[in-house]
Amino acid sequence: MQVAPNTISIWSDLGCPWSHVVVWRLHDARRRLGLEGHMTFDHHAFPLELFNNEPTPRPQRDAEWPVAAELAPRAGWQARSAPDHAWPVTMLLPMEAVLAAKLESPSASEELDRGLRRAFWAESRCISLRHVILEVANECESVDVASLAEALDDGRARRALLDDWAVARGDEVRGAAHLFAPDGTNEQNPGITIGWREDDSPVGGVTSVETDDPAAIDRFVRRAAGY
Repeated sequence: MQVAPNTISIWSDLGCPWSHVVVWRLHDARRRLGLEGHMTFDHHAFPLELFNNEPTPRPQRDAEWPVAAELAPRAGWQARSAPDHAWPVTMLLPMEAVLAAKLESPSASEELDRGLRRAFWAESRCISLRHVILEVANECESVDVASLAEALDDGRARRALLDDWAVARGDEVRGAAHLFAPDGTNEQNPGITIGWREDDSPVGGVTSVETDDPAAIDRFVRRAAGY
């Protein structure tokens, strides 16, 4: 995995609550450590629906997000308030949008990624839809909305998404969210161990957090920055 200096490569899915926790902690750590403007987050798609051959399953997400929210309560969470028919059946287009924004600038990609996560997890918006993606983009100072719309319409970032999926099917990327630093250091969900106990519930089990070390993100960010 080739990662540029002062960069963290983030492989994740917008519909994964654990990815929302990790990305929020990364932004928080970068700010607290005084590395804004020095450290870049390079987003890549780990498209769970392509691995699983099914849409993001709402019952599983409804069971997981309250547990994940305890790890990063300020990241923005909300019980789903939109009607069932507005559940995002795919995360491919919004993840493609994040990659398309990267063609504008790293900051545009970072801001759109964070905005789409907030729109989904905290605002119950259907981020599968083109117009919703563009509405979120319009809320991001770094994103050129007209350029993003053109990129979505001509599919210029679609190849990048599929290329990410090809890499994610290899041996290096183990899941969402998996982080890589320039020196080769890599961790999936740094500091967090997720447990699963099978039961007879509709989702077939109960999710739990077995271990949580919030300082693990700080250590990872420092290492990626060469400190």
